[in-house]
Amino acid sequence: MRLLIATGVYPPESGGPATYSALLEQKLPERGFEVRVLPFRTVRHLPKIVRHIAYTGKLISLGKRADVLYALDPVSVGVPTMVASFFLRKPYVVKIVGDYAWEQGAQRFGITETLDGFLKRKNFPLAVRALRGIESFVARRAVQVVVPSKYLQRVVERWGVPTRRITVIPNAVSLSRSGHKLVLRALIKYHGPIIITAGRLVPWKGIHGLLDAMVLLKKNTPDFKLLIVGDGPLMTSLEIYAEECGLLDQVIFTGALKHDVAMAYLKASDVLALNTSYEGFSHLLLESMTLGTAIVTTPVGGNKELIEHGKNGLLVPHNDAKGFADALRRILSDDALRRKLSDAGKRTAGKYSEEVMIGKTATFFKSL
Repeated sequence: MRLLIATGVYPPESGGPATYSALLEQKLPERGFEVRVLPFRTVRHLPKIVRHIAYTGKLISLGKRADVLYALDPVSVGVPTMVASFFLRKPYVVKIVGDYAWEQGAQRFGITETLDGFLKRKNFPLAVRALRGIESFVARRAVQVVVPSKYLQRVVERWGVPTRRITVIPNAVSLSRSGHKLVLRALIKYHGPIIITAGRLVPWKGIHGLLDAMVLLKKNTPDFKLLIVGDGPLMTSLEIYAEECGLLDQVIFTGALKHDVAMAYLKASDVLALNTSYEGFSHLLLESMTLGTAIVTTPVGGNKELIEHGKNGLLVPHNDAKGFADALRRILSDDALRRKLSDAGKRTAGKYSEEVMIGKTATFFKSL
């Protein structure tokens, strides 16, 4: 089978689709596939609308030799893939890892609801309505939609895609061990507890709420560091808020880091705190479990498919500052609990290997 993958990012660019597309390109040929990847960066130098037209043209040209087109998002590469599929008269599959309309609405258009609330709402700003219409139309036209979690399957069903045309294939995690001896220079002489959170600094990641939890934690556990790994539109407001909360001695903003460095910090930490209101299927949780770092997170989205409270992590409601502070205090003060969560997390992560994911992906495409 000849597969053409359309992806928004590709190595050396970072991000889940970049890692995923490169992995498929490397591993699927071992299972009888011919794989070609078309990164969007080949046209990114062009003006906005022109670049999408040019990308569509490239997909049509390369797609002549493909049996199936596979888009790794429903908008930036999904729309060109749908158009190319129409002209080529060839099927396309789209992978959905989140709700792009809701994410853009939360960042740019004043949407304050969680994704679950957003899916029940009927009135939206025009731009959000347009994005929602585009992503759902692309998904409905695809022969199959791939999602990494049952939670996202339910989201896509709300877009009007029949269950029979949605396939759940969980993401895989595979970490290089080469960077694990790296340490944060500012912490070389620090030997106390380290809490870490990571991700794009956007509203639904709940960093403001996590800082509120740090204020409460500080009352009984003053000796700790919180590493906030990542960058995003809320960086400045979070730095100001940390200062207002009196946390300048506890909180370190690292900014965006290379993946292997971020994983080194994650492994060096005692606990990952993820106060998120939305996760489709968190690669970060899998990475944390693989590295043996204990987890405190929220029972939202795909998190509940990975974390079982008290067994391989602790679950606390989103923005429950006291709940997060209490859970973090438990883990930091109880070595036996921390080891228990770490060991169970490693066992959970073992179920999400590259080989398992590649095998399911190969079987899926051969069944089309």
